[in-house]
Amino acid sequence: MNFFLVMNGKKIKKFIFLSIAMIFAIAVVYVERDNITVFYSTANTEPSAIYRIDTDEKVVALTFDISWGNKRAEPILDILKEKDVQNVTFFLSSPWSRDHPEIVKKIVDGGYEIASHGHKHVNYSELSDEEIRKQIKTAHQILRETTGRDTNLIRLPNGDFDKRVLRIANELNHQVIQWDTDSLDWKNIGVDNIINRVLTRAHPGDIILMHASDSCEQTHLALPTIIDELRKKGYKFVNVSQLINQADLNRLEVK
Repeated sequence: MNFFLVMNGKKIKKFIFLSIAMIFAIAVVYVERDNITVFYSTANTEPSAIYRIDTDEKVVALTFDISWGNKRAEPILDILKEKDVQNVTFFLSSPWSRDHPEIVKKIVDGGYEIASHGHKHVNYSELSDEEIRKQIKTAHQILRETTGRDTNLIRLPNGDFDKRVLRIANELNHQVIQWDTDSLDWKNIGVDNIINRVLTRAHPGDIILMHASDSCEQTHLALPTIIDELRKKGYKFVNVSQLINQADLNRLEVK
């Protein structure tokens, strides 16, 4: 009888240990996605990056990153105006914003949401804590000076981050924004391929990644069809803040 109790106690201890280990494994997950290191917590107890929201409403957020050049942004702005798409988020790198105030003014005057794309276009996960803070704070200051707006949204250069970057961004009151649909326009894969990627992957609550830098030569050619076809499917366009604000935060999908 005593032997049974001892053995049963060991089994109970072993069961408790395995249960705790399993809960931890489920709660904190490490994955690789498109060469980007992603950390997320199902318990949502740690700073996280937002890729999409969980909603049944047919809403999507078109987002455009700009880091260099002055040839692509204005044609995209013209298309958005022509198509009457008012709710869009532009992630601007601060050096680009400082070097192209006339384009920045058009974005601001168009009423589009401004967000940060950082300062130097480098992988922040490779920087020291102090340098990460400097990059985020410098970008915020320059964007405030050039746009007249404060923003607490940031898409990190190259979409690169780790736990450290997420923690520091959170400490600086910045929410890291990623994407769930990558148009691959930055690869110049062809207008039809860009259109097809977006239309076949877009879903309610989606954040769609596109670019308005000069290196992306086909975005403005694909954009009109993307807008028209998404509307035909019943989608409405919102900016990232609107997407987040209308979400039930308990159902927000974070990674």
